[in-house]
Amino acid sequence: MAETLEKHIGHYFKGHERLSKQKLVGSIKKDFPDWSDNTINMYLSKLKKEGIINTPSRGIYEIDSHTLFQPNISIKLKRIFNKVKREFPYISFCIWDSVWLNDFMLHQPFKHYIVVEVEKDACESVFSFLSETMKNVFLNPDEDIFNHYIRNLDEAVIIKNMVSESPLTEVQKVMVPRLEKFLVDMLIDTALFSAQQNEKEFIMRSAMEKYTLNELKMRRYAIRRNREKEIENMINIISAK
Repeated sequence: MAETLEKHIGHYFKGHERLSKQKLVGSIKKDFPDWSDNTINMYLSKLKKEGIINTPSRGIYEIDSHTLFQPNISIKLKRIFNKVKREFPYISFCIWDSVWLNDFMLHQPFKHYIVVEVEKDACESVFSFLSETMKNVFLNPDEDIFNHYIRNLDEAVIIKNMVSESPLTEVQKVMVPRLEKFLVDMLIDTALFSAQQNEKEFIMRSAMEKYTLNELKMRRYAIRRNREKEIENMINIISAK
């Protein structure tokens, strides 16, 4: 439910830098009439802890001064997402474009790929389905496949297993990874994120400066991927500079 409220929170502050608690709670109740005052207070407290909203003074709320990461959804990416969604309506999956990471980098890669992350049991089925009508589709490529084939292509579509409980969000009715997921995965999937390996600290700093990061979500996901200490160290290094 807190994630549901998080999707609406920006709308409540549209045209307002700050809102009184009374006005904010009133807006929330219009969308969630079944929620009690205690429930709303609990979720507002959670969003505050996660850095989504602030309370500059008593009874006053403001949305974080940074913005949420809202990547550009290309026509091609949306078509692939909708195509998979129609064929496999009950699976969990997300989609993203490696070009989104260029916004955080000094050196801009000229090539890019679209990645479809799919729950493990459906991965091969989605790969077979997309391979019927698309070229240069790869299933869970290892480093050798990247070096020998994918890096020589201007575009490719990569199907890979999605880690359970990955932090995702919906943008223009397309399910995409949250920025927190990219920053953790970048430390682990070194073949997939090879173009970013020499700029990891710069990318992390750029992301923290430009967008609102939910550090709690990022740490939880890092724990799932056994990279909690690395994420913690990188955040501390950047925060100290």
